[in-house]
Amino acid sequence: MTGTERTVGQPTTQVPLLFLTADTGGGHRNAAEAVGHALDLAYPGRFAPVLCDPLGGPGSAWLLRWVTGLYGPAIRVAPWLWGAVYYACNSRVAMGVLRRTLLRLADRTAADAAKAHPPAAIVSFHPLTGTVAVAARDRAAPGAPAMTVVTDLVSLHAAWRYADVDLTIAPAACAARHQPPPGPDRGRWAVAGPPVARDLRTGPLRDGERAALRRSLGLASSGLVILLTGGGEGSGGLARRAAAIVRRFADIQVVAVCGRNAALKRRLDRLAARSGGRLIVTGFVHDMADWLRCSDLVVTKSGPGTIAEATCCGTPLLLTSHVPGQEKGNTELVTGAGAGRRVPGVRPLIAEIGRLRHDGATVEAMRSASARLGRPAASTEIAELIAGLVRVRPVRSAMRPARDSA
Repeated sequence: MTGTERTVGQPTTQVPLLFLTADTGGGHRNAAEAVGHALDLAYPGRFAPVLCDPLGGPGSAWLLRWVTGLYGPAIRVAPWLWGAVYYACNSRVAMGVLRRTLLRLADRTAADAAKAHPPAAIVSFHPLTGTVAVAARDRAAPGAPAMTVVTDLVSLHAAWRYADVDLTIAPAACAARHQPPPGPDRGRWAVAGPPVARDLRTGPLRDGERAALRRSLGLASSGLVILLTGGGEGSGGLARRAAAIVRRFADIQVVAVCGRNAALKRRLDRLAARSGGRLIVTGFVHDMADWLRCSDLVVTKSGPGTIAEATCCGTPLLLTSHVPGQEKGNTELVTGAGAGRRVPGVRPLIAEIGRLRHDGATVEAMRSASARLGRPAASTEIAELIAGLVRVRPVRSAMRPARDSA
């Protein structure tokens, strides 16, 4: 169908759902897929979520594809410019203007998707698709609830807050800071999140399990392993940091996950060829849980998706930077919980690694704090909220994660 990409779960389920997302970063699509898988696990054969990207997917307007395509280059090359755009649009008035102009171009794609398979509910996983979900509901699925699943951790842009959906599901820190007071004109809020993939819901590994996993990935079973990642866009100055770690520490293994940043991968591939096997470079990976669980430290910007995934695996974080706007506050959340440290430059990063590489007790304490911050049950909780909204009862025998989120 126009604007749809694929069905998550079983194609013969009885309750159709429309999931709206966009590929600006990797977290929004990952969140939608995680909730789809959680629905299939908790309610086997009952739901058929269809993913639709009305901003940059099939059938979307060329102007929207061009605008959303600028996100990756902007946060890699000129994050200050992205920050200026973020704050300029961070008000009800600005979002009203954007809604009446650029975002109107997404309505037809989402409405066509809703007409093709009339959904029982429309769920938005991106800040710019919340109002699109409401418009698609009004045009093609009257009576179906519209929901928003917030994928940011702390800061909440006006695009999330003013979509006028029936239910907003947000992480605890977001809800505590931004949830509006009760009132007849306010949509309902629920606390859960952020959703993570099924393979991230089992928690950290024991030491023996971690050693076996390392060997299966081509790593030495002992010694410090540091994972560098910059989210789906491969941002955050990974090349400089990887080179500095490899140059400074001869006994540390480094894994660099470059996401969709092909230029970064080519650059690091050349460095890996001269590293004596101490640097492993990958592009976009689908087994991120394995790389996180076998690592002692994750060096990354303060992206919500990476933080959510790392904490579900109990992996300590060294946070190098943040994208202005939506990632502001994430560093304080992690460091305040004791799950990581802030290392704003290459020299502070090298100094922190130098301190931690011989301080196993501190690394273990950070690992425990990271695991406490993780919310591996969030996808299941969101699935239950969706099912409750469309009045589908759970299957009693459905498996649940070992630890619920708070």
